[in-house]
Amino acid sequence: MYIIGIVLNAGALVYAVTDDSPLFAVTFGLVMVYLGVRYWMVSNQ
Repeated sequence: MYIIGIVLNAGALVYAVTDDSPLFAVTFGLVMVYLGVRYWMVSNQ
């Protein structure tokens, strides 16, 4: 589930960057980092 979220956010990040929306791009980037950290925490249990 985390991987799907990361992939979807990556697509949204690319769209936000090409649409010149830096605030949305930063938000999607932060969500990707959060999901990556959560995935790492869950997979290391």
